[in-house]
Amino acid sequence: MARTRQIFTWLAALFAGLCSAAHVVAGGAAAETCYLDGWGNPLHCYRLPVEGKPETPRLAVMVAPAVHDSGEEPLYLLAGGPGQAASDLAPLLNAFKPINRERDIVMVDRRGSGRSGAFHCGIEDQLSLDLDVFARKLARCYLQRPEFAESLSSRQTVEDLEMVRLRLGHEQIALWGGSWGTRTALLYQQWYPESVSELVLDAVAPIDTKVFLTARAAEEALRTLERDCASDPACARLGDWRGRLDEMLDNWDAGRAPVLPDPLTGKLSGEPMARWEFANAIRTVLYDPGAAAQLPYAITQAHQGNLQPLAGLSGLFLQAAESMSMGLTFSVACAEELNRISAAEVAADSRGTFLGTAFFDLFKHGCRGWPVKEKPYSTPEPREHPVLLISGEADPITPPRYAEVELGYLANRQHLIVASGGHINSARGCIPGLIASFLADPAEALDTTCSGQIGRPPFMVADYGPDIGGVSPQDVEAVGKVSGKEAGQ
Repeated sequence: MARTRQIFTWLAALFAGLCSAAHVVAGGAAAETCYLDGWGNPLHCYRLPVEGKPETPRLAVMVAPAVHDSGEEPLYLLAGGPGQAASDLAPLLNAFKPINRERDIVMVDRRGSGRSGAFHCGIEDQLSLDLDVFARKLARCYLQRPEFAESLSSRQTVEDLEMVRLRLGHEQIALWGGSWGTRTALLYQQWYPESVSELVLDAVAPIDTKVFLTARAAEEALRTLERDCASDPACARLGDWRGRLDEMLDNWDAGRAPVLPDPLTGKLSGEPMARWEFANAIRTVLYDPGAAAQLPYAITQAHQGNLQPLAGLSGLFLQAAESMSMGLTFSVACAEELNRISAAEVAADSRGTFLGTAFFDLFKHGCRGWPVKEKPYSTPEPREHPVLLISGEADPITPPRYAEVELGYLANRQHLIVASGGHINSARGCIPGLIASFLADPAEALDTTCSGQIGRPPFMVADYGPDIGGVSPQDVEAVGKVSGKEAGQ
């Protein structure tokens, strides 16, 4: 069952939290002192009513108050997915402490996520990984709340954000968006330009970009990993791990598909992993540079019959599946993304890639049972707001070229590319300081020299981790075998 939850691990989400007693009022709304996992300081939490039917959930709004009330515009954090709750971004506040000294930081759980009536479908607990079975279960979830499913959209989210801004008495707001949150931020900028001061967009999903065509981006990220491994003496000694991965994928069928151990218990589940699931697991690992640094060794070991390292890697992302609101995910994805992608585009994007159509197929099957109406966007209009764009060179879904090529309508933008960086880089190295500098003086060009010191984590080359002091992986493994024999005597 734990391995089943890996269906959704390529959709980002983090942690959960708690709330307690009321103590303050702002903008006419009663607030409570509250706490979120990953951030130790008290927050102000609001439950704001919104228009809708009686069962429409109230919006959960969490504010990290500024240490010094300097009058600076607050920074709103917009989560990704679509389906992640902004409250799951609480750990990011640790990196944003310099910003929080002068600015409130606001997190709004969009309708259908987190504490704003999370639209879960219970699919994470299903034992079958067959895509047709998955689609039927998702369809039953839709039929339980079809009107609510239809109501969830980016337009509604932006309208709710504007309502929150007004209720909290904020004249203008700065926006930080991560992944799909960048799409939300860009739409907010289009529809309410007078409400925005600056934007920080990390892992950019431009309005006109079909980001669910991700096979090419994932292939580019894997090739960057190949390049970096080949230039690292210890990793290079692992040999042609990419060739081994391609061989595994080429030979994958029902008769030869391996059974991966459960990443939490180490026990075999008895069910072979589907090829589409394995390809997506590889793609998910590429999101995080630390996990990606373990991939060459895990693939090498899997090729030799040891599946434990690969199973362990896949287990790193299980929590993300549990916190994603799948009803919200499919309401937005089916109406705003899948509807504008043609079969020819899918074929062109997937050709010659390790991922193929594995990511797209999940949503194609799911959207058959989630019949929301199309909700297209208008062509973006030019905007003058200061914008900081952040991209990871090895991001497997929102590569730097999206920000470089498809945001020409943003006249006042700076673009920071993190070498070998994965998906979302705002908390890495000196990036939080650069974000704080940008927000303090957005007209000033950033000195990004420090970002060159952010390197890919050391490659895992043996059971004990990275190369230590020039010792080869073979030597380390030999020492481990001898130690193991001695321990058994």
